[in-house]
Amino acid sequence: MSVPGPRERTAVLPPAAGPASGAPESVRPAQGDAARPQDGTRPGDPDPAAPAPDPADALRPAAPGTGSHGLTLLVIGEDPTSSVPEMSDGQGHKVRVRTARNLTEAQRLLTDDVHCVLLDLAAMPGQETREAGDRESRPEADDAGAPDELEPLRAVLRLAPRHAVLALTAEADAERGAEAVRVGAQDYLSREQLDGAVLSRVVRYAVERKRADLAQRQLTESRLRAQENARLERGLLPTPLLDGSDLRFAARYRPGRSRALLGGDFYDTVRTPDGTVHAMIGDVCGHGPDEAALGVELRIAWRALTFAGLCGDELLSTLQRVLDNERDNDEIFATLCTVDIAPDGRHAGVCLAGHPAPLLARAGRPPRLLPFESGGPALGLLPRARWPRHQVTLGGAWSLLMYTDGLIEGRVGDGNQRLGQDGMVDLVAAKMAAGLRGEELLDAAVTEVRDLNGGELTDDLAVLLLDRGGERS
Repeated sequence: MSVPGPRERTAVLPPAAGPASGAPESVRPAQGDAARPQDGTRPGDPDPAAPAPDPADALRPAAPGTGSHGLTLLVIGEDPTSSVPEMSDGQGHKVRVRTARNLTEAQRLLTDDVHCVLLDLAAMPGQETREAGDRESRPEADDAGAPDELEPLRAVLRLAPRHAVLALTAEADAERGAEAVRVGAQDYLSREQLDGAVLSRVVRYAVERKRADLAQRQLTESRLRAQENARLERGLLPTPLLDGSDLRFAARYRPGRSRALLGGDFYDTVRTPDGTVHAMIGDVCGHGPDEAALGVELRIAWRALTFAGLCGDELLSTLQRVLDNERDNDEIFATLCTVDIAPDGRHAGVCLAGHPAPLLARAGRPPRLLPFESGGPALGLLPRARWPRHQVTLGGAWSLLMYTDGLIEGRVGDGNQRLGQDGMVDLVAAKMAAGLRGEELLDAAVTEVRDLNGGELTDDLAVLLLDRGGERS
């Protein structure tokens, strides 16, 4: 439905100070029917012979009208044949002008090459604006009360959320112009201020302000998304459940992805009602967000299955089924190490699924790797694999270090030599000989591994340390 203006008006804008012939060709007044093209189009309509716009332009995230061929102004008012002052964009290009009598026409002409919209508020009563694209988004609460004089502007802002919008008011109607800016227009100007230089300057200012507003909004949205992602990733990191246990817990986690909080490595520790402490550490191949999500799924599944009473081969077989159903392709696999520490703290059962063996340091003895020969393959490689549970004696006082390959695959020096498990054992032994334990031990070990690598590690890294201090009989 069209938006008629007061019938006593004959023009949206006053004529330019110069001769009418100086007005842009697209907006020169029509002289009767003879001035109308034979194809039925009106002045200001797009040239039907012009090439169609590139559909790829609609996919570009830039603000509307960011080309380098001058500015385009869309004027919305009562009479599309009214003239506007001739304007320059400040770089020697004339400002192109399109005109529309109502919002229906404006919606058709509002393409990405339009930089700014000039709406004549004085020529458009608010109660008449029921335009295309406006019915569903219009609030339901304005049935009663006085008509909203700024409804045409609100409709334009809904139609052109990424375009600069200017409001043209009647002379000395500064209050209405200020309200238009509050509603969302970039600026306003009155008819008495209108000439080529003023309008050109105001249009350029509005376009640049809109671009700055869009850039600031995108920056704010990016920051909010980053903060939300950080909170989500932090929430996915495990909280150990060791209430009632005399074991001490420490862990360090470093994702290989830049600016990420979560990688494909995962770990967890829980204590079941019978007093057994269950610890797990694993590694999904790859470093992206999909691998991180899969690692979280496996960790949560492990916790649920452990509380349900599963352990050893039965638990790993079930986790393999979870992996088979959740992975994106058959080439994805995960390594895993589980340790079940008896309630007395002196014995443990260990299962390895393609994962490096834990390091055990007992009181008065040098650290050593637990046996790994009896381990099984990584999860997701063999459909009917088995994972035997190996029993180990821990003793009275001990430290058990579980880790992913990010700790042992860093470089040593300038060549291609890797730290390896033997190098890691020597490194931890030296730190423990210096009296480091718990959190301090992990911090010192991870820092030295990074220093030996010559910088940050590129692989995900997770390290978990359980301690039982004091000699016990």
